[in-house]
Formats: sequence, structure tokens, C-alpha cells
Amino acid sequence: MYSAGVPQPTAPARVHLSTTDTYLPVWIGVAMVAGLLLGRLVPGLGEALGAVEVDGVSLPIALGLLVMMYPVLAKVRYDRLDTVVGDRRMLLSSLVLNWVVGPAVMFALAWALLADLPEYRTGLIIVGLARCIAMVIIWNDLACGDREAAAVLVAINSVFQVVAFAGLGWFYLAVLPGWLGLEQAALDVSAWQIAKSVLIFLGVPLLAGWLSRVWGERARGRTWYEERFLPVVGPWALRGLLFTIVILFALQGEQITSRPLDVVRIAVPLLVYFALMWGVGYLLGKGLGMSYERTTTLAFTAAGNNFELAIAVAIATFGVTSGQALAGVVGPLIEVPVLVGLVYVSLALRDRFPHQEAARADA
Repeated sequence: MYSAGVPQPTAPARVHLSTTDTYLPVWIGVAMVAGLLLGRLVPGLGEALGAVEVDGVSLPIALGLLVMMYPVLAKVRYDRLDTVVGDRRMLLSSLVLNWVVGPAVMFALAWALLADLPEYRTGLIIVGLARCIAMVIIWNDLACGDREAAAVLVAINSVFQVVAFAGLGWFYLAVLPGWLGLEQAALDVSAWQIAKSVLIFLGVPLLAGWLSRVWGERARGRTWYEERFLPVVGPWALRGLLFTIVILFALQGEQITSRPLDVVRIAVPLLVYFALMWGVGYLLGKGLGMSYERTTTLAFTAAGNNFELAIAVAIATFGVTSGQALAGVVGPLIEVPVLVGLVYVSLALRDRFPHQEAARADA
């Protein structure tokens, strides 16, 4: 992996992926297939896993996401966050992409491609409103993006998620369709439900990462922390990711495999959405003259979605067996392989940037 903040050579550095990262699509593919097979072949597994929850939060998924996010957030140099906060063009671009462009694009795709399937259409609109606060940290790190910028953008978008999610849901499901003469829907979601998702899936690992950095450097120094501690905890990010994928797909394996044609219909707008949002974010960052690291961060934070929140809201509002819930479940089924592919696209485009920020050898 690579890190910002050190003077760069004029010639762009080549990215050398570790063996683990090189075969990442294989590991993720195996985890997806394993989860689907477990959910399909082990009787009652999905129900058993789904029952392990507290206040509507799946403990297995929460555990996987926390293990996945902690190592990356432990690598963030929190003393550099002021350089990100001062980049107003990046902050404004992220807010516009996430809260103006993203929901509007998903609304348009859902109505254009699923006009005859109102439940799936509504589910996709909910997915478009749930901006990513978890897996984007992993995709950004794998693509050698700016870790500090990712932490700041995810935190800011999380605040907006708490404040704006319910209002935007009302607008895109009831108000805008009414203006356009389309079928309307309703969304029942509390601010606490959204805040709970943010606190668990971002707040806990962010606090743990910050405390690790502060206490580790204070007790043993930065050299020990980055050269001894981080290499030990770093591999747990991938383990947490694979565990999360297995659990997620095991929970919904039977539903996904029993309705393949519906999954295909839902997948088409999702494929277009993820690719389009990533491409718009990438082109915007490049056009604004951002470095590769920050352009990458902008693109991935624009493309990712908070599948856990989307699924929870769909189930709470429409029921666990609803089409809206299935649309939320299909979200990560498509997002995971697409964004992994975009990690490699991003790395392939790295040489097109005049590197203002340095390759980092700490991961």
C-alpha cells in the first residue's frame, strides 16, 4: 500500500501488490460462493444467524465490519486531518456527489429499468440514499487512496446520513414521484436507527483506530507503531472483509439463489450505478487537478453504499421477505465484485497522474 505526505519523484511509481492483494478477487469470489452455498445447503443457518442480533443490529455482520475497518483506521495519521479539512473543493465535491448526484442517479435508474417492479424499485432508491461508511474504507485502501481523506469524508457523510436520510427518503419516494405523476411510496425510519448504524459501523472502529495511534505512538514511538504494530493488525482487514461477505451471503443465500431472474433485474441498474458514480467521481477529481490519492478517495466514497443500513430500513419498513429487502440484499452482491474490479482499474490509471503524493511502503 501507499501513503500520502512524502515528497514524490517526478516519475510515477509503479504499484506492486502483495500476493494476497493480487488474488483478492479470488478470495472474495470464494467467500461469496461459500456464503451462498452455506445459506442454501445448511438448513436454518440464515435464520440462526439472523437471530443473533441486538436491537436490530446483526452481531455477526457488526463483528466482521469492525474487524475489517479497525486496521485501516489504525493506519490513519490523525495529525494530518487538517490538510484534508482545508481542501474545500474535495469536501464540497464529495457532498454533492453523495447527497445530490447519487440519490438522483439511483432514482432515475430505478424508474428507468424497474418501472414494472415497484418493490425492487423502492428498494434500490433506499440503497441510493444509504451512503457508504464501512467498506469504502477497504476499497480506498486497496486502491492506494488517501486514508486521511477517506476518514474525513466518511465522517462528514455519516453526519449528513443521520440528518438527511429520512428527509431524502420522503422526497424521492413520495414528493418527487408525485410531481412527476408516478407511483408514490412511504418510508418509516427513525433518526436513531440511522445514528445507531453510524455509531456502530464507523464510530467504534474510528475511536479504536485513533486510540491505537495515540497510545501506541506515545508509549513506543511512531517507528515501532508503523513498523511493528501495523504489520501485525493489517492482515485482519482482509479477514474481516471475507468473514463479513460469508456471513452476509449466508444470511440471504436461499433468497438470492431461489429468485435468480429477479436478482438479474435488480443487478442491472446497480451495475450501471456503481460504475457511473465511480467514473463521475474519478473524472471530477481529475478535472479539479487533485492527486491520484484524493481522486481515488473521492471516486470510491461516491460509489459505495451502506448496505447494512439499506437492508435494515427495508426490513423494518416493508418486512424481511419483501422485494425491497431483496433489493437491499442484492446491493452488496453486486457492489463487492464491481468495486473490487474498480480497485484494479484505479491502480491501472495511476500513472496518468502527476504524483504530488508519495508511494507509501507501510502496508
